[in-house]
Amino acid sequence: MLEGLLHDDDKHARVCGSSNWDVDSWAMLERNFLPSFDISSIWFSSEMKALSDDCERFVSFLPGHIYSSKNGGLRRWYNPPWFSETIPSTPYDPLVLRKAFEKAVVKRLMTDVPFGVLLSGGLDSSLVAAVANRYLADTEAGRQWGSQLHTFCVGLKGSPDLKAAREVADYLGTRHHEFHFTVQEGIDALEEVIYHVETYDVTSIRASTPMFLMSRKIKSLGVKMVLSGEGSDEIFGGYLYFHKAPNKEEFHQETCRKINALHLYDCLRANKSTSAWGVEARVPFLDKEFINIAMNIDPEWKMIRPDLRRIEKWVVRNAFDDDQNPYLPKHILYRQKEQFSDGVGYSWIDGLKDHANSQVSDSMLANASFVYPHNTPTTKEGYYYRTIFERYFPKAAARETVPGGPSVACSTAKAVEWDAAWSKNLDPSGRAALGVHEVAYEVKET
Repeated sequence: MLEGLLHDDDKHARVCGSSNWDVDSWAMLERNFLPSFDISSIWFSSEMKALSDDCERFVSFLPGHIYSSKNGGLRRWYNPPWFSETIPSTPYDPLVLRKAFEKAVVKRLMTDVPFGVLLSGGLDSSLVAAVANRYLADTEAGRQWGSQLHTFCVGLKGSPDLKAAREVADYLGTRHHEFHFTVQEGIDALEEVIYHVETYDVTSIRASTPMFLMSRKIKSLGVKMVLSGEGSDEIFGGYLYFHKAPNKEEFHQETCRKINALHLYDCLRANKSTSAWGVEARVPFLDKEFINIAMNIDPEWKMIRPDLRRIEKWVVRNAFDDDQNPYLPKHILYRQKEQFSDGVGYSWIDGLKDHANSQVSDSMLANASFVYPHNTPTTKEGYYYRTIFERYFPKAAARETVPGGPSVACSTAKAVEWDAAWSKNLDPSGRAALGVHEVAYEVKET
């Protein structure tokens, strides 16, 4: 995520905005504020912390946009047809989808440094590993670094991800590296994680912490690049709350909203958790050619249809369900979606909540709206992360770079409306998808 700072040397004017600003917000800024200053330079940084001491407001450089002071400021250059209001109607072709993804993975095997795949044992990372493993020997990288793929997984001992990842690694014959962490080690790393990831978003911090710990261990092995499975859930509606999508129109519009916010959530987490240790993460699911093919599929095919035995991301699973030359074991190919912060071990999130409860009193949470009027935290966990964030980034502009609003199982605020029961269980964990997740939270009484 590229942060921008507009700086006037003579008047010491420092202008920024929030990372969730849209084009209209930029236009308002340029129209109403900038004309009063003689802007002589523009500063850029890959992180907010590099600019936080020198400016009053920050503006994240929006994905798919370019900025030109000579040609009207910020404007979108990447504007694919599927992002318009028109609902796509291209018929689903599993072979076209499979070939496009294989091409996206192989394209990212071009490297001259030691590399591997982040393997959680879920569908997305397992497919990345399976395709990379299948084609590695024929690439220059394979000839240079060896044809045995390295895979990496992190979790609490006995976690769902560790078990599934080990099975996939054994099936593929990869050189597998299994890293363990404890709840206390994760808690001890929270301040460092929030400093590097630059957010107080609850689900991002939950998932960033194990990824941050894993990246440190990966770097210690001399590995400098990893492939990861980010982006698939946004493109194909893989989060469990998509089970409640009322129709294909809302399903597609929600995937567009999720993709548009990737730089604030999963991509933010994957990029900064790995970059903190000098590791580069590559994401084949977000290859532009692959996205265009996947997002142009009629969303009716992506809808979750129990009556047709279609679970979440069925179109991807079906595309790689090859009995003649299988990519993965069937039960891995059809494993239920498990969010990363859940898959590393359910006691991880439970441990975070318990720790936050010991740090934040009932009275502190009751007065949260007075202490934090913007994006007021509604849970003790959210309050705790907010206090750490503001210790490193105390300016009002910094807190405005983090999105807010109600969410269940990583949904947008709009999708919370799909099921009235969700309002009783607003939590970003996949276990908040009541009636969908196999080990969902209990319904809270009101």
